[in-house]
Amino acid sequence: MTTDADTLRELLDSGALVGGLGKHMGIEITEASPERVVGRMPVEGNRQPFGLLHGGASCVLAESLGSIGSTVHAQQFGRIAVGIEINATHHRSATEGHVTGVATPVHLGRTLATWDITITDDNGRKVCTSRLTCMLRDAPQS
Repeated sequence: MTTDADTLRELLDSGALVGGLGKHMGIEITEASPERVVGRMPVEGNRQPFGLLHGGASCVLAESLGSIGSTVHAQQFGRIAVGIEINATHHRSATEGHVTGVATPVHLGRTLATWDITITDDNGRKVCTSRLTCMLRDAPQS
């Protein structure tokens, strides 16, 4: 499994992999390869009414990281990745700073890609664990 580094950098720099909701939530990708994707997100602006990091925000970070990894994997087959299932367990709250997610592949096939994502706070404490499965589909014709 290889991904041209220039192609990956171009995708990241263009915002194509972290546009829309991820950009709105302040997600930054700090590392991306076919074997590992790392990103972080501020807690500020992503809280629920009680001042805690919103569980849905953790899911957005997890899905963003797993989707980027799946997209990097899928491009070698001329395919795209679309999320079809996500689950998350929230272990502790975060109220300030940033949370960091690390996505690692569980399965990288020709039609499905599954990722484990661990999200930690600034002190390295586990906030959330998640699993994402993406379907790899043929790219739409222009």
